[in-house]
Amino acid sequence: MRVVALVSGGKDSCYNMMQCVSEGHELVALANLKPKDKDELDSYMYQTVGHHAIDLYAEAIGLPLFRRTIEGAPVEQGKNYTPNQQDEVEDLYKLLLQVQTECGIEAVSVGAVLSDYQRVRVENVCARLGLTSLAYLWRRGQAELLNEMIQCKVEAIIIKVAALGLEPDIHLGKTLSEIHPHMLEMKSKYGLNVCGEGGEYETFTLDCPLFNKRIVIDEQETILHSPDAFAPVGYINFKKMHLEDKDMDVSTSYSDRLGPLPMTRSSHVLRELFTDQELLDLPTEDLNMTMKEPYHCLQEGLDTVTVQCNTTGHIGIAGILATRDDHIISVEDSTKAAMDKLKDILAEHHMTTSDLVIVHLYVQNMADFARINSVYVKYFGTNPPCRVCVQADLADNVLLQLDCYGHRSEENPLPRNTMHVQGHSHWAPANIGPYSQAIKLGDALYVSGQIPLIPATMKLIEGGIVPQCRLALRHVERILEAMHPGANLLSIQQAVCYVTDGQYISHVKKEWAQALERLGGQEVGQPHLLLPVVEYMIIPSLPRGSLVEWQVQAHSVTEGRTEKRHKISSGGYTVCLEYRHLDEEDSRGFLHSSVELCNPSVMMSNAQVSEVVDVWAKCYCTAVTEWPNLGVSMPNLYIFFRIDIFTVDSLFKAFQNALKASLPNGDIPAVALIPSRGFASATRILSIFV
Repeated sequence: MRVVALVSGGKDSCYNMMQCVSEGHELVALANLKPKDKDELDSYMYQTVGHHAIDLYAEAIGLPLFRRTIEGAPVEQGKNYTPNQQDEVEDLYKLLLQVQTECGIEAVSVGAVLSDYQRVRVENVCARLGLTSLAYLWRRGQAELLNEMIQCKVEAIIIKVAALGLEPDIHLGKTLSEIHPHMLEMKSKYGLNVCGEGGEYETFTLDCPLFNKRIVIDEQETILHSPDAFAPVGYINFKKMHLEDKDMDVSTSYSDRLGPLPMTRSSHVLRELFTDQELLDLPTEDLNMTMKEPYHCLQEGLDTVTVQCNTTGHIGIAGILATRDDHIISVEDSTKAAMDKLKDILAEHHMTTSDLVIVHLYVQNMADFARINSVYVKYFGTNPPCRVCVQADLADNVLLQLDCYGHRSEENPLPRNTMHVQGHSHWAPANIGPYSQAIKLGDALYVSGQIPLIPATMKLIEGGIVPQCRLALRHVERILEAMHPGANLLSIQQAVCYVTDGQYISHVKKEWAQALERLGGQEVGQPHLLLPVVEYMIIPSLPRGSLVEWQVQAHSVTEGRTEKRHKISSGGYTVCLEYRHLDEEDSRGFLHSSVELCNPSVMMSNAQVSEVVDVWAKCYCTAVTEWPNLGVSMPNLYIFFRIDIFTVDSLFKAFQNALKASLPNGDIPAVALIPSRGFASATRILSIFV
C-alpha cells in the first residue's frame, strides 16, 4: 500500500516507518503536526518537542513533507472519540485528507506502542478517510522493542525527560544505546516504561537506514521546564543543525537497506512459534481434506426465537433466523430482516445493539460472509459487540442464525471495557469485520472468535493445522492479557474449538495441552487448579478458509473457584454436568453439560429425542435448585448437537417442553441450537453451555 508516515522526529514513528517498508509497503510522504508559536505543546496526541528539526528530517529521508499547525485542543478526552471540530484530532484529519488528495495514500504509519488514547483517535480518522492504520509497534514488549531499535541502527537521542530517575543535566542528549541500561534499571526500581510510553522521555532521530543523510546538531540549548526536586522536566531546543552525507549508495532501495537487519517481520512468525526441531516435526501429511457432502438440518416452519431477560439486566436472545422465501430473495434483504428483528427485541426490553456483549453468527455458506457483513455493520456504532462466526449446517432455506447475549441495568450496572483494534500490527489480528476483539463486563472477559491470521499481513499462516492452532491460541492469550493484566489461558472458563475436519482434533488437543504446560509449568495438573472446559466441534467451514477457530470466555479472577459435578445414566444415556463458580456470594457460575450415547448411528425419533432431553432437564433442574448462583448465570443455553442424530424441530420442541416442565417459575433461558458434525468424543451427541 502507498503509505504516509506520521512523524514526530522520535524513535517510534521512525522505526514504524522501517517496519512498513519491511512489510512491503511504499513510503510516499511524511506528515507532521506542529505547535503554534511554541517550542512544545502540552498535547495528549502529539509529540511536539523537537519540531523545529522536522524539515531537516524530511530532507534527510528524501520524501515530501506535509505539515499543519495544531489549532485544536484535547476537547474529547474519553476512551472513545466522537469528531469535534474544536479537538486537536481534527487537525490530523485535515492533514491526512490533504495528503490523501495529493498523493493517493492508502495507509498511515503510526508509531503508537501502548497508548489506547492515541490509537483510538488515529483509527477514527483513518476509518473516516478509508485508510488503513499500520501500527507495527503496538503492544510490543518495550525492553525487547528498544533493544531491537538499537540493533536496527535507529540513532536517536533523548530530547526531553519528565520522570523520577531521569535528570535533565545528565540524560538529555544521550543516545538510545546509552540510555537503554539505565531505563532497564529504572523499570526495575520505579516501574518506568523502558520505551518512554508513560511520557518518561522523548527522542529525536538523527539517523536510520532509511535516511540518505544524517542530521548533525551544531547548537542546542537546554530548557528546564519544571525544576521539580524528584522528577524535573527539561528538554532540548535545537538552535542550529545541518545534514551530513553518509557512506552509502543512496540509490539503494529502502527494502534492500533493511534486508540484513534483525527486525521483527511477518515472515518470521513460524520461527517465533516453533523451535527448529518443532518445525522439522510438523505433520507433513495433507490435512486439508475434502469435506463430506453437506448435511442439511430438517426444519419445519416453527418460530425458534427465544428470549430471556432477567432481573439483573442480562438478556439472552437465540434462534433469530434469516430465511429466503418468495418475498425476500437476496442475502442483504434477508440479513436486514433478521437484524431488524434483533433490534425490535432489544427495544422491547429497553435496550439497543450497543448493549450487546457477544453475537454468535452462524451462516449457511461462508461465501455470503461479505454480503452479510455489509448489512450487519450498519446496526453498530464505535464499539460493536464481540462476534463468533462459523459456517454451520443450517436448514436449506436459512441463510444465517443469530444468538446474542447482552446486559443493561440502571440498578445493577457492570463496568464495561471494549477493545476494538483496527490497525495492522505484529500483536494480534485487526478486526476483519464489524466486531470488537474483546469486551470485559464486570469480571467476565468475552473474546471474539480467533482464527490464525498473521497480524501484520492479515493472511492465514501456512503449514497446516498445527501452526494455525498455535497462532490462534497466541492471539487469544495476547487479547486476554491486554484486557486484564495477568490474564492468560488459565483464566479461561470455557472454550469451543471449531475445526473443519475430525482429523484435526487430535492435533488441536495436543496444542492446547502444550500451551497450558508452557504457561503453567508445575501448576498445571495440580489438584487446586481448575483447567478450562474445552469442547471440540466439527463444522463445515470458517472465515478466510481457516482450519480452526477458538471461542473463549474467561474471568479476571482465578482464585477461589469451586467445582461441582453430577452424573446420571438412564436408558443408555449418560448425562454429565460440570458447574463452576467463585466463592463470592454474588458471583455468576457457568455450567457445561454433555449427553453421551453408546454407538450413536441413526437419527432419533421424536419420542427418543424427548426421552434424552427429559433426562438432561432433570439434571439441570436439580443443579439450578441446589447449586449456588446458577440461577443468575448467563440467560443463554447454547446447545451443540449432532446433526446425524437430531433434527432442529424435534430438538427445539423437546427442550422447550422439558424446560417449561422443569422450571415452573418461568426462568427459561434462551435456547440456541447449533448443528455440529461431531465432537472429540465419538459417543457425545449433545454439548451444552450455560
